[in-house]
Amino acid sequence: MDYRTLGRTGVKVSAVSLGGWLTFGNTVDIPTTKKIVHRALDLGINHVDTADVYALGKCEEALGEALFGVRRSSCVLGSKVFWPTGPGPNDRGLSRKHIMESCAASLARLRTDYLDIYYCHRYDPDVPLEETVGAMEDLCAQGRILYWGVSCWTAAQIRAAVKLARRHPPAVDQPPYNVFDRHIERDVLGTCSKEGLGVVVWSPLAQGVLTGKYLAGRPGDARASNAKVNKFIDKYLTADASAVVKKLAAIAQKAGVRPAQLALGWCLRRPEVTSVIVGATSVEQIEQNALAAALPKDVLAAVERVVKDAPLVDSM
Repeated sequence: MDYRTLGRTGVKVSAVSLGGWLTFGNTVDIPTTKKIVHRALDLGINHVDTADVYALGKCEEALGEALFGVRRSSCVLGSKVFWPTGPGPNDRGLSRKHIMESCAASLARLRTDYLDIYYCHRYDPDVPLEETVGAMEDLCAQGRILYWGVSCWTAAQIRAAVKLARRHPPAVDQPPYNVFDRHIERDVLGTCSKEGLGVVVWSPLAQGVLTGKYLAGRPGDARASNAKVNKFIDKYLTADASAVVKKLAAIAQKAGVRPAQLALGWCLRRPEVTSVIVGATSVEQIEQNALAAALPKDVLAAVERVVKDAPLVDSM
């Protein structure tokens, strides 16, 4: 496993991270979650990503059980705050009240004393940025989180947060990134590099479409056939996108790698990208995705020729 330094910090994060967005606490049971998490750790994956809103807290609970007894320092554990976690008007957003209360709840569900990374899951236009930054810095000072970050913020919003921070500026951004969603190449990656933020990207496989498993239709056990988790995938299942996936699959076959490895390696080609988050519903999936590595120059060149004509999709 390749390890990369997270922005300006001293912490090392595996190039491949394990996420639980649509799986743990949702479509994957606890025994399987344990097997996947433990195998990921065995393979050298040290960053595990979740959020309070994933499966309405059940993802954190599942990970808390799966990680129970694991040496805490061996894992870079991240969670997030923003989306509604209750019916009340203060059960959402990035107010100091919700940040502090949500952090406490996440720690309890994850059975840990601290989070390595705590993300602002979106930007909150209804709360002064000073309040949000101050709350995150206070959590750092209290030791309840070690670093904080943002997810799906614009370059301007990231710069503003960095400028406001006194001792603990944001250390990482978590945006979507894949061959169809390349929006962060415009200015977010450059801003993160300049301001010293690491970049941990989600949906590097375009909801699994870039694995090639949907080229022959929708398998009955796949995400696209599951109404609980498929509402984000249709935008990647167009004829134009499928044509790109076919070309990439051919390049992967010629290079002797799996299509997923090709897609992940393409994301990791950017020096600004610290890690790619992958999900898994089986041990076999995490074993395959953990093989992502640097791609040879000729393979990358072939991929770039295909990507430049790929349709743009907004994951947001």
